[in-house]
Amino acid sequence: MTTQTREQDSQVDGGQTVPDDLRRGDAGEDFPQATDPYRRELLAHCYRMTGSVHDAEDLVQETYLRAWRAYHGFEGRSSVRTWLYRIATNVCLTALEGKSRRPLPVGLGAPSSEASAPLEQNGEVPWLEPVPDSMLETSDPAAVVSDRDTIRLAFVAALQHLPARQRAVLILRDVLRWRAAEVAEALESTTASVNSALQRAHATLEKAHLSADTVSEPTPEQKEMLDRYVQAFWEKDIDAIVSMLTRDAIWEMPPFTGWYQGAENIGALIDTNCPGGRHDMRMVPTRANGQPAFGLYMRTPEGDFVPFHLQVLQVDGDRVSHVGAFFDPRLFATFGLPARLPSGYQPGDPVPTEVATGDHVVPGHS
Repeated sequence: MTTQTREQDSQVDGGQTVPDDLRRGDAGEDFPQATDPYRRELLAHCYRMTGSVHDAEDLVQETYLRAWRAYHGFEGRSSVRTWLYRIATNVCLTALEGKSRRPLPVGLGAPSSEASAPLEQNGEVPWLEPVPDSMLETSDPAAVVSDRDTIRLAFVAALQHLPARQRAVLILRDVLRWRAAEVAEALESTTASVNSALQRAHATLEKAHLSADTVSEPTPEQKEMLDRYVQAFWEKDIDAIVSMLTRDAIWEMPPFTGWYQGAENIGALIDTNCPGGRHDMRMVPTRANGQPAFGLYMRTPEGDFVPFHLQVLQVDGDRVSHVGAFFDPRLFATFGLPARLPSGYQPGDPVPTEVATGDHVVPGHS
């Protein structure tokens, strides 16, 4: 290796140079300083690989544990960032061995359900989970745009259709922009195998009709529509809700296995199967997967409100084209949403500081 190459390889992304003592592996106290800046993007990477924010957090911890153990042997032949991504990718692949993919109800292959059909719940399926934007926030505006596109719910759901190694290849090549040779080295494979896997992965994703600009920051008009959406649930105004959905909108709500297509069909589902009535449903805004999201709270007999489900919305133009309503109590805690809302809570009021713990029972779905 030439002196010039060695100097290039000792650069971490962003122009920072790996310190000489780090390359020698004799300055363990510098490990946090050298590796902590990449924790959030590694969480996004593990989330794309697994489709679970909870699994991703555990796998990032395992990545850092393995990196610490191997730290003394790190010689700076690649950037710290690349080194960590190699470890994280292989940690994920090991964790995914023998595990089922994480789908949304649409991905189970059954046709759209009618609103009148009985609800069927399957708690055995390891469902796809949304991720809070706050866990992945970065100060780099360009990274914000890129991350929003590559963590959007539809993209992560499509990734789950790929075998784990194809998933890793596509993420490393298309999201992280690694060269095929770099991916082959990280996965202990060949460049030809990497290129073949990427081609097969692209063919699968093309069937999902994903576009590069699926997610963008809501316009003022879209924000106004979302305010009306929240008010429509408060009033349980089915006609208003239907008017804000695209004609072919999709509603899915894991762990219930059915999915529902069509604005009128979705309206009938909410009208007949949602246990709440007028002035029973309050919504607290948040962000998930780069998309608008709301924690929906249901009124209790005592008058206050408790977590019911977390909605993640895809907005196309001036309407909502997809709603993922996640009935997982843990998500309210993950998103830092309150455990309860007082009976007099109004949109815009300060949010209670007591965060949900994830151990409540969803009203009407015990």
